[in-house]
Amino acid sequence: MTSPFFPAGCAILTEQNKEQRVIVTIVIKRDGSEVAFNQQKIIDAICAAMNSTEKKIDMDVAQKVADKVTARISKLEKVDIEHIQDEVQSALMNSRRKDAAEAYIGYREIRTLKRRERSSLDKKVLGLLELTNEEVLKENSNKDGATIPTQRDLLAGIMAKDFAQTYMIPKRVVEAHNSGSLHFHDQDYSPYFPIYNCMLIDLKGMLENGFKLGNAQIETPRSITTATAITAQIIAQVASHIYGGNTINEIDKILAPYVAKSFAKHYKNGLEWLYELDGAAIAGLDISYENTKLHERYPKCFDYAKKLTEKETFDAFQSLEYEINTLVSANGQTPFSTFGFGRGISWEERQIQIAILKNRIRGLGKDGKTPVFPKLIFALEEGVNLRPGDPNYDIKELALKCSTLRMYPDIISVPKVKAITGSFKFPMGCRSFLGAYEENGRELHDGRFNMGVVTANLPRLAIQAKGSERTFYKLLDELLEVCKEGLMYRIERLRGVKAKVAPILYMEGAAGSRLQPEDTIDHLLQNGRASISLGYIGIHETILALYGNHIFDDAALRQKGLDIVRYLSEKTAEWKNETGYGFSLYSTPAESLCYRFCKLDEQRFGVLEGITDKGYYTNSFHLDVAKKVTPFEKIEFEKAYPVHASGGFITYCEFDSLVQNPEALEAVWDYAYERVPYFGTNTPTDKCLECGYEGEFEATNTGFECPNCGNRNPKTSSVIRRCCGYLSEPSQRPFNAGKQREVLARVKHM
Repeated sequence: MTSPFFPAGCAILTEQNKEQRVIVTIVIKRDGSEVAFNQQKIIDAICAAMNSTEKKIDMDVAQKVADKVTARISKLEKVDIEHIQDEVQSALMNSRRKDAAEAYIGYREIRTLKRRERSSLDKKVLGLLELTNEEVLKENSNKDGATIPTQRDLLAGIMAKDFAQTYMIPKRVVEAHNSGSLHFHDQDYSPYFPIYNCMLIDLKGMLENGFKLGNAQIETPRSITTATAITAQIIAQVASHIYGGNTINEIDKILAPYVAKSFAKHYKNGLEWLYELDGAAIAGLDISYENTKLHERYPKCFDYAKKLTEKETFDAFQSLEYEINTLVSANGQTPFSTFGFGRGISWEERQIQIAILKNRIRGLGKDGKTPVFPKLIFALEEGVNLRPGDPNYDIKELALKCSTLRMYPDIISVPKVKAITGSFKFPMGCRSFLGAYEENGRELHDGRFNMGVVTANLPRLAIQAKGSERTFYKLLDELLEVCKEGLMYRIERLRGVKAKVAPILYMEGAAGSRLQPEDTIDHLLQNGRASISLGYIGIHETILALYGNHIFDDAALRQKGLDIVRYLSEKTAEWKNETGYGFSLYSTPAESLCYRFCKLDEQRFGVLEGITDKGYYTNSFHLDVAKKVTPFEKIEFEKAYPVHASGGFITYCEFDSLVQNPEALEAVWDYAYERVPYFGTNTPTDKCLECGYEGEFEATNTGFECPNCGNRNPKTSSVIRRCCGYLSEPSQRPFNAGKQREVLARVKHM
């Protein structure tokens, strides 16, 4: 090897010994690629360092140092490039050429700086400014990368991610992430900031006990209108302090007391104006919807208060829906919010359920567009709303109508969630579930959260295993150790954090606590109160790569897929017992990740039929989106997985329009209720504002098109698709290339 930088004599002196120095150790480079170890490169680097000292090159020292380093690493199957350089540096420091050691240290620093200069950081920033970097702009389908607030967030995220990878996240986790073996999620926010993923907001505690928001001290609301207005502000504040989704768990039960207060307010007004009672007489009355004796005495007041309260409740939730869809949180996007409801059977609770569903059916604005947020989840429960004769069966019928028109609500099976997660609660955000947890002798759900996710690329391991199940599990064990290191770092980043960094969460009650500014949040992380999640992707591609056949077509392979997920679950259980933290297995939604992993594996392993040739990997344990099966077959296939992946799951099916056939949807809901804990339906809800067409737009590689008039203009069309667990509007904010190809491949389950 000769160059202006390396003296020719250096290469000549060492060439004669080159063959005997070749060993089988694999070197992992900084970009994650792997090459065979070559001792000559050590000698060349030492010669370069010696040459820079303006002293004679000492080949004897160079050779001895290279031999010493080679001997130390020759027993390793794989070694990181930085480890080799550390060994060279140490050996030089112990040699007679201390000056060369100092020069070598400087040489490494210069090379590091030059690499940083040539890194993708500048390209990413420039791509953001010029709106050409689709990887950045389309990473999240609910962020509009063309707007200044979002661009500001994306720019900060690029910088935060670069800093985190350079100085914070453990080295081998960074290398595994950049190579595509795993994905350390949300690096644009965490670990640079000590914040967590998703949560169940303790709305009940905040409203009942009051809290401070900005400069205002908020007291307990006295009407449903005020309660929903405050709820919107809480959601906005929480969304700005976390990076994942937030859920109001059983919102119908939480806000029912404020419907009762509105009813009492209207009733008192009726007594004053219709019956001319004075304040003293009114003050002594027990005014509630259930007080039939009072209503018999003042019938006009009952009808008056009932009608006004029903209208106020509808209007309040209409305002709340508008607030959420027009809010922009500090990270440049609409808050990823979820409302869970359906179990309340009192009049007040029913009014809330009805208001939520009727507002969603109505749609947004004069064109009645389908809202993306909040996500709606309707709880199904025997004896409450499941069958005719149940007190809330009429609301189930309303929920079915809503789902045929607006895709939401998804449904949740109360008994199945209890059986799988240990207690009933709605998911945090779109699919992350908490396990059972007690505090002071009672179950606690609200105020708990998820600390973050690291996802393993299972298809890559299957490709590398080349048909060997034993090799696959060996590689999986190695990768899981790195995943665990990444997850432990997420926990470590939150440990010691003081309450004052996020007052809305830790001091004002959103996270179920009222801490002092200097208190740490450590106790909120421990003993399973918070979860920390190992994610996975591509069971379908993993089985195909490992065994050569489609998982659905072979009963033995179905068991193999389940065995892999069970193995991952057992690992998280081990980690939980070992550390005391709430490790769980999470079925990763993979919005941009389905594309990123597949693209990296195609670059590394080439085009593999059915695996890397599609442009995407399949979401978690889900059946291949192109597999033509009935909804009942898909539910049967996926039903065994959530019990092992109890930290996060969802099953959904694709349908043609069911607006005229809600009975068919009810049959699927009822079938799902008995078999899966969480189920969603995808039905056409697209709308062309030019020709008035309502139905399903045609998906193309570059977007969506009205089948009636050919309209592709995002300003005059509304296209809604389920991206992962949440809905998105890709006509306004396009999917990444991989997710778009996945949408193209989807078939109806009929």
